[in-house]
Amino acid sequence: MVLFINSDFGNFTQNYFMKLNIGIAEEHTLEICKILNVLLADEFNLYARTRNSHWNVTGPAFSVLHKFFEGQYEELAGMLDEVAERVRTLGGVAAGNLKNIAIATRLAEAKDEPGAMKMVLSLLNDHETIIRAVREDIGKVQDSYKDAGTADFLTGILKSHEKMAWMLRAHL
Repeated sequence: MVLFINSDFGNFTQNYFMKLNIGIAEEHTLEICKILNVLLADEFNLYARTRNSHWNVTGPAFSVLHKFFEGQYEELAGMLDEVAERVRTLGGVAAGNLKNIAIATRLAEAKDEPGAMKMVLSLLNDHETIIRAVREDIGKVQDSYKDAGTADFLTGILKSHEKMAWMLRAHL
């Protein structure tokens, strides 16, 4: 089964090129891919915001934060790829276009506020938003859709965001 996304992010249509036989009900796979694509939108959004902070940070902590933000956006780039690959592993299509990302993200609209510590705080808030959402997603994927593999995958994503949030918090 391959899942395609039309221009309205929430409406998935199915086209059967390949039938998955991995022990997860087809309708559950569809819902799991929706969850993962929302996470993909969040990750992409946070990646862009972190990169923007890297480009635009100023002040006495410039050198340290410029390098710090670079490390964070590089880690987020890897996480983006992992989420997209998990969607593909489950037979879905990763929703990587900007329109779908803007529609699906759970992150509030970013404000381009100057100031290094405002940037750190804004990114921290975004990580904590993702942490709370992923905690809920883990329960849904495990309990409602019986997908231990994706629940474990999401737990790894959760732990990465927790560590990144801790590192941001340490700068405040």
